[in-house]
Amino acid sequence: MYLMIVTVCHLFVAVWATEGVTALYGEIIVVPCNSGATAPEDLMFVKWKYEKDDSTAGDLLIKQARNDQTTVQATDDYAERVSIDDNFSLHITKASLKDQKTFTCMVVSGSNLTEYPVSVAVYKKPSSVQIMDKSEVLQKDKATTVGTCVATDANPTATITWKKNGKLLVADGKAVVITPSLKLDPATGLSTTSSTLQYAASKEDAVAVFACVSTHVLSNQETKMEPVPVHYPSEKVSLQIMSKGPIVEGDNVTLKCHADGNPPPSSFYFHIKGQKMLVENSDTYTLAAISREAGGEYKCSLADNEKMEASQSIVVNYMDLSLTPTGKVVKAVGDTLTVTMEKSASGDAQVSWTKNGKVLKEPVFSRLTFADAGLYVCELSMNGLTRHQSFELVVEGKPVITSLTKHRADDANYKVLTCEAEGVPEPNFQWSVNSTDVSVSYTNGKATHKISVIPKENLTVTCSVSNKLGEDIMTINVSSGKFTRVDSLVTVILPVQRGFTSLQFCIQHRQGSWKTGEKEVGTSEESKKLEENNHTV
Repeated sequence: MYLMIVTVCHLFVAVWATEGVTALYGEIIVVPCNSGATAPEDLMFVKWKYEKDDSTAGDLLIKQARNDQTTVQATDDYAERVSIDDNFSLHITKASLKDQKTFTCMVVSGSNLTEYPVSVAVYKKPSSVQIMDKSEVLQKDKATTVGTCVATDANPTATITWKKNGKLLVADGKAVVITPSLKLDPATGLSTTSSTLQYAASKEDAVAVFACVSTHVLSNQETKMEPVPVHYPSEKVSLQIMSKGPIVEGDNVTLKCHADGNPPPSSFYFHIKGQKMLVENSDTYTLAAISREAGGEYKCSLADNEKMEASQSIVVNYMDLSLTPTGKVVKAVGDTLTVTMEKSASGDAQVSWTKNGKVLKEPVFSRLTFADAGLYVCELSMNGLTRHQSFELVVEGKPVITSLTKHRADDANYKVLTCEAEGVPEPNFQWSVNSTDVSVSYTNGKATHKISVIPKENLTVTCSVSNKLGEDIMTINVSSGKFTRVDSLVTVILPVQRGFTSLQFCIQHRQGSWKTGEKEVGTSEESKKLEENNHTV
């Protein structure tokens, strides 16, 4: 603190060094006199004055000590805004930047005149900190305006800095360009600080968060931006064949062209077998019902830069299968049948055959039998692709009885006769005795007919079968089955007759007489005479 003392008219005049007071804009300024120290006992009055813009002194007010009377001496704007309190501090309402000057408290006592000058500073933090003119998009590797940060109506002037993802950005004149500006309000003297950021972005900056920071003696404020998309030209083009599996002749095949630019290009050229097809507002082109001739190389390129292109090769898988015969084929027993299969494929195709769902080798028919009948399917397969051709073989022939047998039912007095025959169409069965049907079946040209009979005497039973192509007959001897004792059993093996491997006769001896037993086997008409001649041994 500096003190200057002079003697005027036997009074000691002392001038103290200037102090400083800070006030807030629009609030009340309180300027203390002698830092609020107690006034001398012989105080006469206290007077406040200020330094005008022209460096002359202007009176504000005076307060007498003896009667505590205050007189406002100011004739300008201060006349309505100044007052003095009990501690002789000066009060100024509605602080503004015009109040930033030196105010002097003059204390006059019986022996001294002391002046206490006080410098007033009026502070105001920014009314707002905003980012204006925000960019909607940034350009890769090209300095683009991000936005302008504005801190309005401050005193002293606010400073502005920029951050990206929380880190300070330092201007380098290339990738980061920061342009500050300052504007003063002529009416209030308040300053508005602006700072414009230009930034050369990278692809990764599409998720970057930019922020501006206003630094002021009263407060620091930070304002953030939402991430801004980054635009950049395409650097690579790719062509994709939209297919879940191997491309098969007849498929619809979609080509998709993709470029890595942002925003993605919306127009492309598709090069289809020497023709250039422009597709706008889409990135796909569909080849409808592709043929085997359409295989080969395909290209796509950018509509505005045909040098940016990509290519893909398409392999069209195909298989041709031809089978002769097909459909329903009707043949006679003993006929021949030639089966021809021809194939053509884009790769190594495998051939397989099934008959009625069961795997077999390629069929060869030199002399057809009833057993050859069935549904034949030829399958050609390759890389998950299949082709099928088939024919249904029907082998027709007059019926032939293959077996005529009998047996006694368990714990029963009736006998079951079974007649088996082969023939197509299905043969009809006729019996020479009254009987009861037990079961009838017909599968794959084989027919079986069972009946039950109760013979009261020895019988010769005939089974006859017929269809539109012919008939066959076979007989069997059936005994009444009334026997008491078996003394001996003799088996006679007779010569083979048509449809038989052996004829067995069981001979029973009962009370001195011989009769045929129950294991007699049926005979055809051609062997009937042979059977009759061998009933007795």
